[in-house]
Amino acid sequence: MKKQNYFKGTVLLALLSISMYRPMAITAQTTTGSTKMVNTTFTNPLLKEWTGPYNGVPQFNKMKLADVKPAIKKGMVLSLAEIDAIAQSKKAPTFENTIVTYEKSGSVLKRAFTYYRILSANMSSQEFRAIQKELAPSLSEYQSKISQNKKLFERIKTVYQNSQKKPLEADQQRVVNLIYKGFEMQGAELSAEKKKRYAAINKELSALYTQFSNNVLADEEGYVTYITKEQLGGLSEPLVKAYAKAAKDRGQEGKYAITNKRSSMDPFLTYATERELRKEVWTKYYSRGDNGDDKDNNAIIAEILKLRRERVQLLGYANYAEWRLQDRMAKTPENALKLMEAVWPAAIGRVAEEVADMQAIATADGVTIEPWDYRFYAEKVRKKKYDLDSDEVKQYLQLDKLREGMFFVAGELFNFKFTAVEEGKVPVFHEDVKVWEVTDATSGKHIGLWYLDPFARKGKRSGAWATTYRDHTTYNGKKTVLCSNNSNFVKPAEGEAVLVSWDDATTFFHEFGHALHFLSSEVRYPTLNGGVRDYTEFQSQLLERWVSTDKVINTYLVHYKTGKPMPSSLVEKIKKASTFNQGFATTEYLASALMDMKLHLADPSTIDVDAFEKATLAELKMPKELVMRHRTPHFGHVFSGEGYATAYYGYMWADVLTADAAEAFAEAPGGFYDKEVAKKLVKYLFALRNAMDPAEAFKKFRGRDAEIDALMRDRGFSVSKL
Repeated sequence: MKKQNYFKGTVLLALLSISMYRPMAITAQTTTGSTKMVNTTFTNPLLKEWTGPYNGVPQFNKMKLADVKPAIKKGMVLSLAEIDAIAQSKKAPTFENTIVTYEKSGSVLKRAFTYYRILSANMSSQEFRAIQKELAPSLSEYQSKISQNKKLFERIKTVYQNSQKKPLEADQQRVVNLIYKGFEMQGAELSAEKKKRYAAINKELSALYTQFSNNVLADEEGYVTYITKEQLGGLSEPLVKAYAKAAKDRGQEGKYAITNKRSSMDPFLTYATERELRKEVWTKYYSRGDNGDDKDNNAIIAEILKLRRERVQLLGYANYAEWRLQDRMAKTPENALKLMEAVWPAAIGRVAEEVADMQAIATADGVTIEPWDYRFYAEKVRKKKYDLDSDEVKQYLQLDKLREGMFFVAGELFNFKFTAVEEGKVPVFHEDVKVWEVTDATSGKHIGLWYLDPFARKGKRSGAWATTYRDHTTYNGKKTVLCSNNSNFVKPAEGEAVLVSWDDATTFFHEFGHALHFLSSEVRYPTLNGGVRDYTEFQSQLLERWVSTDKVINTYLVHYKTGKPMPSSLVEKIKKASTFNQGFATTEYLASALMDMKLHLADPSTIDVDAFEKATLAELKMPKELVMRHRTPHFGHVFSGEGYATAYYGYMWADVLTADAAEAFAEAPGGFYDKEVAKKLVKYLFALRNAMDPAEAFKKFRGRDAEIDALMRDRGFSVSKL
């Protein structure tokens, strides 16, 4: 999942469609403008101050659809009044009366957005989507009124210019720099005519992002594959029970439902022996948003690309990628492409080797490998090469035990203690959601709350993500963290354990890494809880490495029936197969990342999205046996908002940092639990958030810049191929 953009208006625009990875930080303080105090006495529960334990918590049990629209509209009115108070102030601009007051503004609207985001991402409905569509233009206009407020920007610019002559404290200087740059990138210095067009484009885009997201969600909900008992060949008992429950929940008791979610599709393609059914399930999943009906996203994407190009050209940039990457670690699209194109040949070369191994087995079945066969025959190769059965491994990967393992790692590295909160003490938005209090294990000091929403359900967007409801800040009284991890595991039958794949286990740890990033924060100001998109995946990708450490394996990977630890022989097989199928994993990801970048560098004036996708993949020599992880028509990271647009490469950029940082632990005396390296990890790579330039922070941790060779070694690719 990165978290927030530097500019508040842009964040709110992205939130209209819940961009795929990091939503806006939430604070809950009373807001004081330079001359006005917001009235915090509200009848609408979505606007009220958070009360109760743990410094106040969202009242999720009081969410009602009828309150959403009036809450958002009222929140915008109050926020704009606060912005106007800053802009109209007669006092000379200072850090305190301009930047700090700006940081405090909009808290009422942020509270309302907490509920709005939950309804959009975790509990969507047709009724909510209608409200979302109606609000999108108003929210776009709201953000434009902030980004184009000339007097507000002049005050911010004055503070910025003064700070260049007389620098502020380091974290204050970074806040000023980030806010100023955010306004500049959003066209604060455009002419009145260009500002008008800029705002109109944003308004159009907000509606398109919402429509794109809702189309994908509709296809995820609308396409389900129902099968009978005779068609369950190859599927494990727990998986069969989960599919039976999914069917029963949809009024099809006696059948088995493979839903149009990755967590349901992936294991079916891996184990199901019915090839035609694998093809059907594969086709439904990879055709989301691309079915030639009223939910088809191809025309929407073309329009998004045109509008993005037009908008940045108003600012003087040649293309969207050039504008977007200027404040990222990569800096330019050329640098991002250089990294991806360095890894691509090794990745597709490995795919050719993998396919050859699979085809040797498939030929005996009279099968030529197609995309719906890849996972199935890869599993057969895994068994043959490494005597490793993924289904056997799953017996030791219980979701609850993995969670305990995550808590153990958090204790060892961060000195955090997780304690379950008594049911009913903290309001939740669904019965599946559980809450834990996080404290310092030594002092007992309260740090925050961690919410877990693990299961797939109707109205919940696909994938896994982390978010915050409130971030750590101290500039306006200390605020403790409220954060959440959200997944889409298939809910088991009553009394059954939730067994997951190794990939799902690493994803679980990955998203928990984001939560630890939130909980570790020691920053003063809200803006510093944001992140640089091609850096903020690094911390979470790094945490994945602890799944395979001996301390986690030996204690928390136990058989779901016997409770016995995973045998050392099985552990050894897993470690030997650690780079198995890296061709598939790297290629399906990189194809999406390259497509994202090339779409935004192409001339959008006459683009045919479907044709462009096919031509680009052909040019890349994409192996025919697999597809992009996210095909363009359902690429929510990029087209449901702007969080990952021309930034999906960031996972690869972050993985360079991850591989290098992992080697720092591997080389340390205490390995992955080395206390000295862990202290540096927390100090420089987690607690700082965005209070320091990421490249500088990494160098303080590692003593040098990151090196790509570590990534190539980590994936089992030849370094010489660079």
